[in-house]
Amino acid sequence: MARVSPRLMHLVLVIILFSVSHAKNNSSSQALTLFRIQRLLNLPAVLSRSYNYTDFCNIEPSLSLTVICYEEKITQLHIIGEKTAPLLPRNFSIDLFVTTLVRLPSLKVLTLVSLGLWGPLPGKISQLSALEILNVTSNFFYGVIPQELSSLSSLQTLILDDNMFSGPLQDWMSSFPLLAVFSAKKNLLNASLPNSLSGLVSLRVLGLSHNHFFGEVPDLSSLTNLQVLELGDNAFGPQFPKLGKKLVTLVLSKNKFRSGIPAEVSSYHQLERLDLSFNMFVGPFPPPLLSLPSITYLNVSRNKFTGMLFENLSCNAELQSVDLSSNLLSGSLPTCLLSDSKDSVVLYARNCLSTGNQNQHPLPFCRNEALAVGIIPDRSKQKRASKLILALGIIGGIFGGVVLVGLIFFVYRRMNTNKTMKKSPARSITENASTGYTSKLLSDARYISQTMKLGALGLPSYRTFSLDELEEATNNFDTSTFMGEGSHGQMYRGQLKDGSFVAIRCLKMKTSHSTQNFMHHIELILKLRHRHLVSALGHCFECYLDDSSVSRIFLVFEYVPNGTLRSWISEGHPRRSLTWTQRISAAIGIANGIQFLQTGIIPGVYSNKLKITDILLDQNLVAKISSYNLPLLEENMEQVGEGVSSGGSTSSHVGARMKHEDATDVHDFGVILLEMIKGRPVKSMTQMGVLKDQLQAVIAADDAARRSMVDPRVKQTCLDQSLKTMMEICVRCLHNEQADRPSFDDVLWNLQYAAQVQDAWQQGECLSSDGSPVSPSQPPRLTF
Repeated sequence: MARVSPRLMHLVLVIILFSVSHAKNNSSSQALTLFRIQRLLNLPAVLSRSYNYTDFCNIEPSLSLTVICYEEKITQLHIIGEKTAPLLPRNFSIDLFVTTLVRLPSLKVLTLVSLGLWGPLPGKISQLSALEILNVTSNFFYGVIPQELSSLSSLQTLILDDNMFSGPLQDWMSSFPLLAVFSAKKNLLNASLPNSLSGLVSLRVLGLSHNHFFGEVPDLSSLTNLQVLELGDNAFGPQFPKLGKKLVTLVLSKNKFRSGIPAEVSSYHQLERLDLSFNMFVGPFPPPLLSLPSITYLNVSRNKFTGMLFENLSCNAELQSVDLSSNLLSGSLPTCLLSDSKDSVVLYARNCLSTGNQNQHPLPFCRNEALAVGIIPDRSKQKRASKLILALGIIGGIFGGVVLVGLIFFVYRRMNTNKTMKKSPARSITENASTGYTSKLLSDARYISQTMKLGALGLPSYRTFSLDELEEATNNFDTSTFMGEGSHGQMYRGQLKDGSFVAIRCLKMKTSHSTQNFMHHIELILKLRHRHLVSALGHCFECYLDDSSVSRIFLVFEYVPNGTLRSWISEGHPRRSLTWTQRISAAIGIANGIQFLQTGIIPGVYSNKLKITDILLDQNLVAKISSYNLPLLEENMEQVGEGVSSGGSTSSHVGARMKHEDATDVHDFGVILLEMIKGRPVKSMTQMGVLKDQLQAVIAADDAARRSMVDPRVKQTCLDQSLKTMMEICVRCLHNEQADRPSFDDVLWNLQYAAQVQDAWQQGECLSSDGSPVSPSQPPRLTF
């Protein structure tokens, strides 16, 4: 037997000892990381230092904690808290927490559910490069979804449900080659969906319900593996989306769809659940939906479906729930739906059906309603053809007559004008602002707003008004309709033919420009629609006849009837004062509106010079910003004709200017917040400085001192922790140094915190010593 060299034996022994030492060090590092996570989350001592280096891999799995290892490395970590968990204390740092997490580089599955985590999700979480599943459901994450996630090439499941993520979904979402599940339900995401979603070829589940998305759903027919699509409770529409045929669940409820159901839906043979309720779908109801081979749940209630049902229609035997209520259906309820089974639910009230015992309208009701929404009842082909010919003849005759009358009127007015006026008078023209994008905007994508589409928020589509319409609405701009005049023109109140009220701003042009010079401004204005903005409904150009240059521009806005915020805060009306909870809600609304102005259009709308008198309240006391820094309203109209440069936004001085203007808007918001807290007008910078110093002093004092500073009408109904939080964020907004002022993300978090603890207290909750609401029943979640 060969003799082993002593040197070789020594080398082998050194390698073995080094491997054992390295394994122990690695285990020790992972154990220490788990202990740090435990402390950061205030978790019970499920991990104990009495365990040796590798015992954490053998912890008994539970509903709250599961640790799974492979080759002594932690590959799965599941931490699940109680439902509706309160926020972690204010000294919690999400950045430190994620910095700790990335010390587990072998993690493939990470579940952090209902733990009270708050703050923007740090992009450094992408350092967990092996991550395949990330689930952060039911926390308080806010801000945009970090782009750094796109580097996780192995990610297969991303679940962000029930948080406060905001902003649009970006094109980089298509960079996940293996993503099969993406769910971001119950957040504050907005804008239209990017077309790049169609590139997620592996996607099986897409959940985006309960957000603020709007506009057309992109073509998803290329997602051949998509099985679950949940888009409910948004503002999508009006067309039914193009989808693949392997869908199992399709939820489009509570949107703004106004089309018919395409025929291909009847070939979705794997479809088990279909919910189209609370829309404005029109056209005949497709009976084949009842007999789809896999269908078990069908809800088409609260639409405008028409057509006749027959008793002999067939249904899938597994169909357990059907809701046809509140449509315009006639005929007889199919016999297959008249089941006595306790497991099945069939609702069909508020139609015009002749059978069944649920409340029905008379048949003429459905016929009249069908005509009202432009749905013509079925007729024979011969009758339809004859009516079409007759209609075309009538329309042609009317059109020809209108053209002839218009030509005569134009010639007469032109001749009369040349005789009586030295300067050519103005005339109204209809320069259409397209509902899409101009070629200029398409060539300069930075200036295309991706955050608003027409028809959002229940407002009518942006359109061009004629001068005759506006004159009729205001009784020729009678003084009784005059609302006031500012640096941006005169304001009038008008009533349109449909009975709706509008506010009309009249701008007199100081220099000569053609309508085309204004169109890029109009294209941007029509995109600025938000719950907390007084949104534009349309415009009208008035031009001189001789050179067609614009003499006046009329901007038509929604009319907000309930007065200014100041009239509800500091003008001394005893029966017209907002409660503390309503003041916090108004502050949240204003902050959301400003944030949208800065992020809803590129470049953002900054330096809005907001005052409390610029905030209006609607009939539901929802705060709306009525005056913001639209480029079209700038005093220096010489700049209107200049093109928009596509190269300047990347320069450093532009970035610095935007930060400066952002800080200016934060300061203006702080002044509004100060008046809401004090309950009396803030009329000068000197007074503002004195009041800010007083707030600064009482923040560190006791409850009584703080209440002495607040509006007497609310000081007995506000929780001290809520009041203190409002005072703190107000003082920070008013900081003399711009760099020390908070961002609007920070402002919104603090306002939401103030709202939560106030609501919890009003519902009988108690507060812990660190200010976090705690109760056996847990406080309510934060919502906008």
